[in-house]
Amino acid sequence: MTAVREVPTADGATLLAILTYRRDNRARGQTGATDRGSSDLNPIKRLQNWWQVQTGEENAPLEGDAPAWLISLVVHLSVLILLAATFFELPQTEKVVELTAVPLLEDFQPPTDFAYSDLETKEIGANSVNGLSMAEGLGQVEQEVPMLQSGSVVETPQVLTELGDINIEKPLLPLESAELDTSVFRQGAAGTGVTGAAGAVDRITREILDSLDQRKTLIVWFFDQSLSLSGQREAIYKRLDRIYEELGVVEASQHPAFAKHDDKPLLTSVVAFGKDIRLLTSHPTDQLSEIKAAINSIKNDDSGVERTFEAVCRAADEYKRYANNEKTKRNIMFIIFTDETGDDGNQTVGKGVELLDQAVNLSRHYGIRNYVIGIPSPFGRKDVEVKWIDPDPRYNQDPQWTTVTQGPETLLPERVKIAFTGGRRQEEPLDSGFGPYNLTRLAVATGGIYFTVHPNRNPDRPVSRAETSHLSSYIKYFFDANAMRKYRPDYVTAAEYKKRLQGNRAKRALIDASGKTWVSPITNPQLRFRRRDEADLARQLSDAQQQAAKLEPKVRDLQSTLMQGKSDRERINEPRWQAGYDLAMGQVMALKVRTEGYNSMLAKAKRGMKFQNSKNDTWDLVSSKEVSSGSALEKEAKLAEFYLSRVVEQHPGTPWAMVAAEELADPMGWQWRETFTNVNPPRVAQPNNNNNNPPRPRDDQRNMIPPKQTRQPPKL
Repeated sequence: MTAVREVPTADGATLLAILTYRRDNRARGQTGATDRGSSDLNPIKRLQNWWQVQTGEENAPLEGDAPAWLISLVVHLSVLILLAATFFELPQTEKVVELTAVPLLEDFQPPTDFAYSDLETKEIGANSVNGLSMAEGLGQVEQEVPMLQSGSVVETPQVLTELGDINIEKPLLPLESAELDTSVFRQGAAGTGVTGAAGAVDRITREILDSLDQRKTLIVWFFDQSLSLSGQREAIYKRLDRIYEELGVVEASQHPAFAKHDDKPLLTSVVAFGKDIRLLTSHPTDQLSEIKAAINSIKNDDSGVERTFEAVCRAADEYKRYANNEKTKRNIMFIIFTDETGDDGNQTVGKGVELLDQAVNLSRHYGIRNYVIGIPSPFGRKDVEVKWIDPDPRYNQDPQWTTVTQGPETLLPERVKIAFTGGRRQEEPLDSGFGPYNLTRLAVATGGIYFTVHPNRNPDRPVSRAETSHLSSYIKYFFDANAMRKYRPDYVTAAEYKKRLQGNRAKRALIDASGKTWVSPITNPQLRFRRRDEADLARQLSDAQQQAAKLEPKVRDLQSTLMQGKSDRERINEPRWQAGYDLAMGQVMALKVRTEGYNSMLAKAKRGMKFQNSKNDTWDLVSSKEVSSGSALEKEAKLAEFYLSRVVEQHPGTPWAMVAAEELADPMGWQWRETFTNVNPPRVAQPNNNNNNPPRPRDDQRNMIPPKQTRQPPKL
């Protein structure tokens, strides 16, 4: 008999179940040896028994059909996953590589005519001058070469040239000044107005500092050898001490860390150009005395020839090792001082490649930024008058004026030149707000800045001829930087420029019309007709009418050319092209009204006119607000006023608006006005001088100092 011991932790039902379970198991162990062997081989049974022993429950999991169902589920899920993996393709991001083609640098020969100057090295003390004020910039930030922001990463495409396959790292390094306020000039600026070269150099000093923050730098100073630039060279010479002291290079070069030549933080070379191109430093140097001696050695070149772009190309080839060699790699800055446009920009080299394009391509290839300290271009003109006073006091000191090429500011003429108006004076020279096209494009396309230097710059009032400085161009009106900022010309290649013209008929019409001018004007049209007799008056009227008749067909052709682009005028988005087209339409139509009205009034006079006052003897043709030569001319006069008024309203503070306002102020109609000029005065008896002796000279004539000899201005 089995004794039952009471277990305090379990109730009676639980204890009875445990005893029953153990008894059944002992019975199975004694009578079912064969079954035990088979169950031992069944893993599921063993798991069930283990569960019942551990939990004390009779029903175990995985009984009945559960195991088969679970296995089936696992198998089917595995098959589905396998099928999905077989037909499912992960998305792939297609990588698009954009290649930019750069014109080949063909047929470029290394420099062979650089002349090295043996200059005596001598120490020069500080002799700086105060900087002149700098105006705000005229150019937009947009540029042909993309501006890189600080911290950005841009893949640079390979440039394939005859010089080899070079992958340029940061061809245009981002400078801190690219993130300055819009009132500060940035890289790629097309017209930075300053009153003196010293002010431009102060701005360039900041550019050099930014470059040195990134890596060691090589500066090449280019100096135009023309006589007209002698004043700027002297100002820069005096300012070099301050420049290099601010850069900290003079002090840094004495530090042991910069003992080796290639470890100098800033190296400098000097190039002079005119008829010849001369390298004035045998090698880049960090010695201020050598730099100043090189600049001081530049002599004036009176040939009038300036090989500006060839000098840039040769210097780029000369110093390319500083851009390619990993050990000597530096930022390179070209700083060009000139007061003309350069005579060789459109000179063709190689297979149709112009020197301007060659200079741009080489600079971009080697990561060279070009900064130009130049002159402002006159608005819509090629030539401008420059004031010259003989520097030798032994000769006449009266101002003389000589014509110098300092424009245009665009690739092709974008403005019609017409001169015949109702008595209005010849248009005064205006500042275009930008420099000559070729040099400005060199600066913009390479991420540099073009500085327009004029000592008399004053946008607040007109500048007289008497105020114009020696060796400076006469520009009467300058314009505010903020107003001109968005009127920058298209600084693109000739092919791209022509492509843009083909895309808009109004632009193409403006260029075509501008190319047909400058229209042969009626030079000083006759407006006064004195009546000595009827035959003489008729002859005068016929001669004046013939001049007008020669002009009429040319004006009509201009109007027809511009009208071909009228339908595309509203598709123009650029303010410069809008102002240019509207001004041309207004001026040409106003000229047509004045010319045909002038001719009509002459025809009226030939039919006969009588003086209201019988004492009068002269007819004057004067301007009138009333166009009385027919309804067709009245309609065209109103249309001309519409275009001119739109320019004034939509483009205030610009040269286009100033010209349009002057056109509007000059009436388009004509009227006759009679007056007395004493055409046939009575004869006066002449005194009888029989002895024919000349009168004795007065004392002031006898003692008068003979005038000084006058010399003609040299080529500037």
